[in-house]
Amino acid sequence: MKKRFTLLALIAFLSLGTFSVFAQNNSENILPEEEVTEVDTATETTEEEKTKKNKKEESKIEDEKKENDFHQIIKQKFMEGGPAFMGIVLLCLILGLALAIERIIYLNMATTNSKKLLNKVNDALKSGGIDAAKEVCRNTRGPVASIFYQGLDRSDEGIEQVEKSIVAYGGVQMGLLEKGLSWISLFIALAPMLGFMGTVIGMIGAFDAIEAAGDISPSLVAGGIKVALLTTVFGLIVAMILQVFYNYLISKVDSIVNDMEDASIKLVDILVNNK
Repeated sequence: MKKRFTLLALIAFLSLGTFSVFAQNNSENILPEEEVTEVDTATETTEEEKTKKNKKEESKIEDEKKENDFHQIIKQKFMEGGPAFMGIVLLCLILGLALAIERIIYLNMATTNSKKLLNKVNDALKSGGIDAAKEVCRNTRGPVASIFYQGLDRSDEGIEQVEKSIVAYGGVQMGLLEKGLSWISLFIALAPMLGFMGTVIGMIGAFDAIEAAGDISPSLVAGGIKVALLTTVFGLIVAMILQVFYNYLISKVDSIVNDMEDASIKLVDILVNNK
C-alpha cells in the first residue's frame, strides 16, 4: 500500500511538472499583441543602439586615419624640404621649446603671494624682531622673499642702505628671471633665416637643373620651387610657435618684476613704521 501510494505521488509530481513546463512554453510562444509590440520596439531600440555604436566606431576609425594621414604628410613634406636645413630648423624648435618650458616652470615657482609674505614679515617684526622676519623670508621661496631677506639683513645700517641693497639685489633677481630668454629670441630669428637660406639654395638648384637640361620645363621649375619654399614655411611656423612662448615669458617676467618693486616699497614702509 505504501509503495503504491509513493508511486502514485511520484507520477502525479512528474505529470504536474511536465504540465507546468508545457504551459510555460506555450505562454512564451503565444504572447498577446501588446507584448509582441513591446518586443518589436525593444528589437528596434537595440538595432538603433547598434547603428549608433557602429557610427561612433566608424567616426573613431576615420579620425585615426586622418591623424595618421596628417603625420604622414608632415613626414613627407619634411623629407621633400631637405633633411639638412629642415633638421637644423627642427633643432631650433626643440631647443627653443626646451628653454621655454624650463623658464615657464622657473617663473611659476618664482611667483609668490607678496601680500601674504608682507603680513607674515610684519607680524614677525612685531613679535620677534628682525631675526624672526629673516627666518620667515628664509623659509619662503621666490625672488621677493630673497629681496626682503637682503633688505632686512641691512636694516641695522639705516633705511638708505636697505633701499640700496634692495635695488642692487633686485637687479640680480631680474637677471635670473630673464635668463635664457635671449636664446629663445635667437631661435625665433634664426629659424626663418635658415628657412630663407634653404629657399635660396633650392632656387639655385632649380636654376642649375634648368641650365643642365637646356630647356625650361614646368616640372623642373615647379618641383624646385616647391622644395625650396618648404624650408621657408617650416622656419616661419617654428618662429611663430616660439614667439608665442616668448611673449608669454616676457609678460610673466614683467608681472613678477612689478610685484617685486611694489613689495619692496611696502617693506621699506614697514621697516620705517616698526622703528
